[in-house]
Amino acid sequence: MELKLTTVKEICDTSKKHNLHSWSTQGGLAPKVMVGGEGIYFWDGEGKRYYDMSSQLVNLNIGYGNKKVITAIQEQAERLAFSAPSFAIDVRSELAKTVVELAPDNMEKVFFTLGGTDANENAIKIAKMVTGRNKIFSRYRSYHGSTYGAANLTGEPRRYACEPGIPGFVKFFDPYTYRSLVPFESEKEATKYYIAQLREQIIYEGRNSVAAIFLESITGSNGVIIPPEGYLQGIREICDEFGIMMVCDEVMTGWGRTGEWFAVNHYGVKPDMITFAKGITCGYAPIGGVIVSKQIADYFDKNFLSCGLTYSAHPLGCAAGIATIEYYKEAGLIKQAKERGVLLGKLLEDIKQKHACVGDVRYMGLFSAIELVKDKETKQPLVEYGQDPEMIMKKIIGRLGEKGFYTYSHENSLIVAPPLIITEQELRSAMSIMDEVLEEVDQMVQ
Repeated sequence: MELKLTTVKEICDTSKKHNLHSWSTQGGLAPKVMVGGEGIYFWDGEGKRYYDMSSQLVNLNIGYGNKKVITAIQEQAERLAFSAPSFAIDVRSELAKTVVELAPDNMEKVFFTLGGTDANENAIKIAKMVTGRNKIFSRYRSYHGSTYGAANLTGEPRRYACEPGIPGFVKFFDPYTYRSLVPFESEKEATKYYIAQLREQIIYEGRNSVAAIFLESITGSNGVIIPPEGYLQGIREICDEFGIMMVCDEVMTGWGRTGEWFAVNHYGVKPDMITFAKGITCGYAPIGGVIVSKQIADYFDKNFLSCGLTYSAHPLGCAAGIATIEYYKEAGLIKQAKERGVLLGKLLEDIKQKHACVGDVRYMGLFSAIELVKDKETKQPLVEYGQDPEMIMKKIIGRLGEKGFYTYSHENSLIVAPPLIITEQELRSAMSIMDEVLEEVDQMVQ
């Protein structure tokens, strides 16, 4: 294939003219031209190399240029590039079996999608079909996707474009203890408060009207909020009490990101459904899905499953998924994510102690966030929720990029989630750049 656009300027100008870029005002855009990548690095059209410290969109767990996955896609494309979802094919069957085997032991089947958004869309439908109920609970500090149903499931400002919303979507608060107005003395005390609050809200909404509680096992882009001790277990108990489906969104946290195949494994919790995407193929081909319990699978043995997608379980995505999971195992990346996470946690705690602008750091495995403040004592955020008129966070991200550290921010948090293949030296070197930029932010807040 011979491409006609060859210069950096041609690529950039054509992109601005003909592409609509996500989550942005189009007129002022100057998108970087990305031309290649290897390992944890990518480089732009000017030859500048970047540490990819967000794994692009927290999905490139195996880094760039993985030959095993590339070869699997090439071979599948030559053998069978497409098959309608109604057919049984080898890679489709094998990936489904592998996913179920790696999930909690109450899981039975998978409905494959193209990504996390449509995984959540279909999980909403499944919960309503199985329970016959109409209300869906999810949290304010959450992101579950941007299509109409998933955006209504989402709690943070990216849902606003889809309002007025769909009736029946109800929001509740995260156990965001750093910003809680209640001075909890322990994690267990925080859990007791938030679980009791949620239980009361369910009763007020009508305990027999709630189909599902959706939650990211660990809140992702909205600040990597780690649930306090006993919280997920408390959600499970509420769901059991009222006959509600517990749905854990593991689109970001699944596939080793936190040092386990799924983040729920840290807590010994068995949801009714798990939604996933991102790390199952690490972006090499699109695929996502909903893993459902045996109870749900049995229901659809006798009842019609009203879910379908042209590209459900696409052969290229399935082949990439199988190869990616094999690579995780061969390279020992799940264990490595846990080990590298210990180092990352230490580096983050050092940064927290050193910098006036750092209010809190939160981390599990290679999934972390740095929360920026104007004042450590008052915890005043560097930018207010949903507002950043001076584009302060964008400027900080820009400074990091100038020094070769690529990531993104959300509200007043910087996400740090490098590929699981990162070495100790690479991690230390990249975080030294973060340290330098936060020195500048310290001067700004002082």
